Amino acid sequence: MARKKKSDVIDVGEQPKPEEGDEDSEKDEKDEDVEPDLVEQAAELVGDAEPEDPAEESEDPPLPAVRGSGSLARRDPLAAYMAETRRYPLLTPEEEHALAVRLVEHQDSAAARRLVEANLRLVVKIAYEYRRAHKNLLDLVQEGNIGLIQAVSKFDPYRGVKLSSYAAFWIRAYILKFILNNWRLVKIGTTQAQRKLFFNLRKEREKLEQLGFQPTTALLAEKLAVPEKEVIEMERRLSAPEASLDAPLGASDDGGERTRLDYMPSEDDRPDRAVANSEFSKMLKDKLETFAQTLEGREQTIFRERWLTDEPKTLQEIGDQYNVSRERARQLEKRMLDRLKKYLETEMGTAVDIEALTRD
Repeated sequence: MARKKKSDVIDVGEQPKPEEGDEDSEKDEKDEDVEPDLVEQAAELVGDAEPEDPAEESEDPPLPAVRGSGSLARRDPLAAYMAETRRYPLLTPEEEHALAVRLVEHQDSAAARRLVEANLRLVVKIAYEYRRAHKNLLDLVQEGNIGLIQAVSKFDPYRGVKLSSYAAFWIRAYILKFILNNWRLVKIGTTQAQRKLFFNLRKEREKLEQLGFQPTTALLAEKLAVPEKEVIEMERRLSAPEASLDAPLGASDDGGERTRLDYMPSEDDRPDRAVANSEFSKMLKDKLETFAQTLEGREQTIFRERWLTDEPKTLQEIGDQYNVSRERARQLEKRMLDRLKKYLETEMGTAVDIEALTRD
């Protein structure tokens, strides 16, 4: 089948240019799931040119050619969907404003549906810009439609902004978020901080190299205002290819196959260390109980109710119990802790971090 003519392509109509105040309206309407400052950076990541402004006039995406070996052409779902969008006519600015007002003031679901239907072709056009980043264009259209619905629900008709200009931000944001989540089999940008690091790490490294600096992890962490361990983790994720934990790595001594999972280090303590830690904890607990029996009166109360309990009392509560000030209770506690340090040094030497144990 020959390529369709220009008259057969989808007509999304001439989209109006953003009016004054458009940028401010987009910044005011932020969403937890989408970071506005990542849209342009993500567009560079997927390898496309800078996204077009929906207000700029451009040729619409052509219908994909459908070829068949027999006399009957096979059904193409994308072509069917694009043909279906032609059923919904575009809205004039007056109609769009009236429907948006009905939606805001009366929560009219029919008005919201009409606004969404009139902009379905805009979603296809924007999704077509990112066709090289994801094989299935219908997936991008689906995510863009979710962004369109979100834009319609947040649209304010009283700001003088065209819905197409406002919705383009949400459509691109949801499409790019979908591309990032499906960039690799293992997700590498699951939080807002990780997404920012994912988009900016390479650019920041190149910028430092151009300025003559060695882009160390410490310097990158300082420039991006993130912990150094997160930079190390992101670099490791980006540099290492995906590998299945169940992939066979060769035969074992018993004739079976070993996988990568068999060589993964366990997070549990080794049996010998677990036994040693358990015995040490029991010995320390016995020593502390023995020390508690040498205390009397207020010192014993402070030790048992502030140091040998899961819910320690405050110094103020101890002071109220014995009709003394909080400062006096603190002095009694300090005197008791000094005795405890000397006792543990005598009984256990350097086996216990006494400073950490008695830190207030």
